[in-house]
Amino acid sequence: MASSSIISLPIVVQSHRSTLSALPKLSASKIPVRQYHAFLLKRAPIFRRPYSLTQFSGVLGLPSTRKYPVPERGLYSICFYNPKEKSKSRFEGKETVLEWPILKRWDVPWQWQTVSLSMFACAISFVLTGLVQAAVTSYLGLQIGELSLDEKAELLFVDQAILTAIVLGVIYGFTSTFQPLPEDLFCYDPKEPFSLRKGWLLWAGVGLAGSLLAITLTGAVMTFFSGETPQRETDALVRLLPLIGSSNISTACLVGITGVLAPMLEETVFRGFLMVSLTKWCPTPISVLLSAALFAIAHLTPGEFPQLFVLGIALGFSYAQTRNLLTPITIHALWNSGVILILTFLQLQGYDIRELLQAS
Repeated sequence: MASSSIISLPIVVQSHRSTLSALPKLSASKIPVRQYHAFLLKRAPIFRRPYSLTQFSGVLGLPSTRKYPVPERGLYSICFYNPKEKSKSRFEGKETVLEWPILKRWDVPWQWQTVSLSMFACAISFVLTGLVQAAVTSYLGLQIGELSLDEKAELLFVDQAILTAIVLGVIYGFTSTFQPLPEDLFCYDPKEPFSLRKGWLLWAGVGLAGSLLAITLTGAVMTFFSGETPQRETDALVRLLPLIGSSNISTACLVGITGVLAPMLEETVFRGFLMVSLTKWCPTPISVLLSAALFAIAHLTPGEFPQLFVLGIALGFSYAQTRNLLTPITIHALWNSGVILILTFLQLQGYDIRELLQAS
């Protein structure tokens, strides 16, 4: 009789301090091996149950009559999941229109005060750098008219390198206080150049072809309405004509200025900082248009504004697609250095470049 009563008792799981009663069906040997994580979802209505903890005491480990009441408890819903399992959703890998990279905004950590002060500081740095360089040249007794063509080209390269370093330093100084920055801010990533979605070299080719087509159409429309051939980038080129094709050193310096330093400076300021900052308050397409307009105005050539504005739009959308500054820098570099190399080739072939530019 005593043995039968012992068998009918539930299994007692004992720890070093207290015990909890459990049914034989909930044996620990039947718990699944796979590890799951649980998180709280919802609290259900509270109800009372006569739970108690029974403490063992005595030499034989028999339960004492002292009971410890369990405080009022609520029932909670708990969800178990395995973090290693991938989602089987049929929407995995699909994107909506709003998730296209070309329409996404950047996560900009600074406010409009930083944007305004940074752009103002860049403009002041540009002016002051030119004045300081002129003063230093005069102080050193260098006469620009007496320099050879190669020396003039080298001096222009040094001036552009100093200007680029100073202006980029200003941008870095204003944004460094917000470190660490998001990964897609000031990104120069040479990886996966031909990726269909974010390949910087692939989309640079697409952007360059699109900009050429758009500028050609813009010129045709302006000619149709005004009856005159629109002014092109002849002002800057006329100042560089004596250096074009004069020697290999001059050509290398001009390509370094127009194909490396100037694109890196302008794209970092107008696309990498200004356009990205505007997306904090404006949709990305509007930010592209605003930055393109300021980019065209900054060149101080009103006759070239339509072409520069269209070029800025192509640069902006190409950058928005890849979120990699190497894309607009490559387009800008190919545009500038391509013109220099073509004119150099024509100069070596005996063509009158000045006459060709005036005729165009």
